[in-house]
Amino acid sequence: MITTVASEIYRNTWAEVNLSAIGDNLRTIKKRLPASAKLMAVVKADGYGHGALETAEIAVRSGADTLGVAYLSEALKLRKQGIELPILILTPIKPQEVPIAIEYDLMVTVTAAAWFKEMRRVCMHTFYPFSLKVHVKMDTGLGRLGIREKLEWEEMLPWLRASDIIVDGVFTHFATAGGTDTGYLRTQFDRFREMIAWVASSQVHVNVFHCANSAAALRFPEMAMDMVRIGAAMYGFGPRTAAGAVKLDAALSLYSSLIQVKRLKKGGYVGYDQAYRAGRDEWVGTVPIGYADGWSQSLRHSQMIIDGHRVPVIGKIGMDQIMIRLPREYAVGTKVTLIGENGRERITCEELAANLGGAGQEISAALTTRVTRIYID
Repeated sequence: MITTVASEIYRNTWAEVNLSAIGDNLRTIKKRLPASAKLMAVVKADGYGHGALETAEIAVRSGADTLGVAYLSEALKLRKQGIELPILILTPIKPQEVPIAIEYDLMVTVTAAAWFKEMRRVCMHTFYPFSLKVHVKMDTGLGRLGIREKLEWEEMLPWLRASDIIVDGVFTHFATAGGTDTGYLRTQFDRFREMIAWVASSQVHVNVFHCANSAAALRFPEMAMDMVRIGAAMYGFGPRTAAGAVKLDAALSLYSSLIQVKRLKKGGYVGYDQAYRAGRDEWVGTVPIGYADGWSQSLRHSQMIIDGHRVPVIGKIGMDQIMIRLPREYAVGTKVTLIGENGRERITCEELAANLGGAGQEISAALTTRVTRIYID
């Protein structure tokens, strides 16, 4: 086993990222897809909190064909760190940033003819002998980014037909791919096929059409088209409705240790605003992690694991520390599990996210750089 430490550990809190689990997840997903379907590994948001460079490297080794990021800055960081795989920036960049995208061989998302018009104005030249690679985003019902009407597509055609523009892809994004009711998903999929017909009739050559995110790719391989975009699933976050169909391994665990243990008398208070009052004499432990590390105050009703026992968080979560109620006295330095397994107990990101009304990846993506990542491969 090779362990890589992202930075020196000068505190009692750290995350462990199992790169092998990420690789296994990607290979498992690829086996479920049509052989002709390419796989985009989405490493935006610092690899959903797992580390963008490290997850990009394991994705390359595991057979990914393309990488996806949210912003230009994320793509540039990967390029400057030696990642050569094709990269799609999923959020439109500024028109004046196009020369940078071309210089670093990045694909960009486009959503309007007005963007092309402004891009030509600010760049004041064509890119010959270089070309700009674009993916056109279609809005089939998520209501976030993209073209909705055929007229919008037709307005883009003169720009898309330019000799220095390569239309590498056309894509959409589903709103309810992980839900039990698949009606709206099917509506979006049918709408996208209508839009593909627009493209075919306009005689614009497109290399790949893609619509399936992690949930859709796992549940409906027939929606794979030319490429799937795998984000959450590569890190072990899978749709509950597909839990029995495919086994994904959680890649991230989070640990800390007690930095102080004290005996709290009945009636004593813990935390800001007297948010917790002891109903009896209790042992209380202080854990060095807080909302500045991405551990939201909304997790104040969550639990941790110590010595194989679940223990509750008590009081309000501070910027740097959390208090937990202990079943007995423990020594300072005793390991605490926030995400992962300890004894027969296990806490997942999905369990924690239920406190926020969100998805499991919200927990991992929120972890800040104050939490050192240790990489296990």
